[in-house]
Order: sequence, then C-alpha cells, then structure tokens
Amino acid sequence: MPDLSTTYLGLPLKNPIVPSSTPLTRDKDAPLHLEDAGAAAIVMHSLFEEDVRNDERMMDRFLIHPEPFGEAAGYLPAATDYESKLDRYLAQIQYLKSRLGIPVVASLNGDSPSGWVELGRELEAAGADALELNDWHLPGSADESGASVEDRYIALLCELRAVVNIPIALKLSPFFSSLPHFLRQAETAGAAGVSLFNRFYQPDIDLDTLQVIDRVQLSSSTDALLAMRWIALLRGQTPLTLAASGGVHNASDVAKMLLAGADVTHMASAILQHGPGVIAQTLADLTQWLETHEYESVTQLKGAMSQRNHPDPAAYARSAYLHTLDSFTPPPGVRY
Repeated sequence: MPDLSTTYLGLPLKNPIVPSSTPLTRDKDAPLHLEDAGAAAIVMHSLFEEDVRNDERMMDRFLIHPEPFGEAAGYLPAATDYESKLDRYLAQIQYLKSRLGIPVVASLNGDSPSGWVELGRELEAAGADALELNDWHLPGSADESGASVEDRYIALLCELRAVVNIPIALKLSPFFSSLPHFLRQAETAGAAGVSLFNRFYQPDIDLDTLQVIDRVQLSSSTDALLAMRWIALLRGQTPLTLAASGGVHNASDVAKMLLAGADVTHMASAILQHGPGVIAQTLADLTQWLETHEYESVTQLKGAMSQRNHPDPAAYARSAYLHTLDSFTPPPGVRY
C-alpha cells in the first residue's frame, strides 16, 4: 500500500488531507469525527481580532468600570465569571489537544498590526501545535502601495515570530504582484509555510431591496486551479510548506495539487457539503490512484509535475494562455 505520509509546517502527518478553518471546530464532537474519518491535522475556526477587541471593550464598560445604575449593577456577572470568545477559543484548543491524536493549528484573523503578540502567546500556551495567520486586509485606498501591504504581513509575522516557538503559516490572497519575492521575505522573517489561497467571500447586491448582502459561497473544484498553478511555480523555489486551499473536493483535486508540489491539501467546502465521510472516501480513492499509477508514496508524487520538473515549463507560463484561447471551439448549434 502506498505511503500517504507527508509533513506540514515541520509536523509529520499520516496523510495530506487537513480540514481547514470552518465553524465545525467550535463543536466538541465534530473534530473527533474528522479525525476518525482520516484527517491528518485540524485547522481551527478563526479567532477574529474584532471579537477579541469587542469583548475587551464590553468587559471594561460593564464589568470593570460600570456606570452607577443602582440595583441594575447587581444583575451583572462578576468579572471573573464572564467567558469571552478568547476564553472559549483557548478552552477549545485545550479540549481538542486532550482528545485528538493529530496536530491542532490555531487560526488568527485580523486587520491591524497591534495586539497579536499576546494572542499568539496565549494560543501557544493553550497547546496549539502551530499558528495560521490570516491577515484579512483589503487595500482600498489609492494612498496605500503594494509594498506597504507586503510590509504589513512581514511586520506582523516578525512580531509573532519573536514571542512564539511554534510554526507559523501565512494564509495569503492571490493578489500579490510578485508572490515568489514575497515568499522569500516571509521565509527570512520566520514563516514555516503558506496556505494558497484565501477565498474571500464577496458581497452581492440584492436587486429587489437594493441592499448589499453577504452569503456563504462554497467552492468548486475549478477554484483550485489558481492555487495549483502557483504551487507548481513555487515548488523548488522555496523551502516553505505549501498548502493548497480552496477547491479541494476529491481525490483528483488532491492528486493534482500534490503533483504540482503541495505538501498538504486543505478541505472545507466538501466537508461542509457531505460531512466527514468525504475525507475517508478521498483517502481511499487517492490510495487507489497511487496504486494504479505505480506511485509508492505521496513523497514520490509531490512536485512531479511542478514547473521545475515538467518537460515543458512553459505549460504554466504565458504561452499556455495563448494556447488556451486558440483551443476554444463554440458549443454545437452556436453561431457567431
């Protein structure tokens, strides 16, 4: 039987399927079911900077420095009894570490460079095996340069790297002007890996109410192709762990990402749609694919079709764009 083991942020894993950040990890039992189905590690739901800051303001306003409202103050909980979102997150890490036999990766999501040091320390102290840093920042001002956006990530990474010992992964958007160059900076600053790519949920406009609305937009396998190309380009250029995120739904998606050069594949939408069983089915199908194609291990598979190892490196470059356009044929019956 093929050896499915791989490494993620320096952590040895039994296979390359890692459920990514979803609300499922808020539950006590769901992560246990994910491990039973074959998950090799767990990335927890994100701890949002805004939630932590709001809790701090509420604590200060109502519990530490409350307004004098007479009898009403007697109905407020004692400051020591109030459980914040950070408290619940830390408790969940501790619970999962006590029940799971696989690594637990904490996820930090924020938009400002301050306050992350203490959060990182607390997550490490709670038992997290690694940190995934998700700096969700939308540079919508013409006064903000691309270089300043990159500097935000690096400054935040350096701030955390100075105070935590566990590995740190950056979850990145696909909008960097020179991703290989940025990864070199991230490596120098102490990153252990990157997750490619973050899927931003996009606002929509309701034409009946003329309101901007938000809705969950699950991925499809087609969404994985952008990450696959970049992983193929990056494999061999950086020693960082390359995690493929967004659009991994089945064994075919996993095999493609590994061939391109991914070390692990994150899975979320497929689990939300079909439940933990999709992990077991994907692993069974991946094993069969490896056997059919005579691969002895995932390690042998990784990067076999990266740009560096491909007999036609231009397949991932600009010339592929021209060939794709020329290859289009209209559907039957359609005339132009």
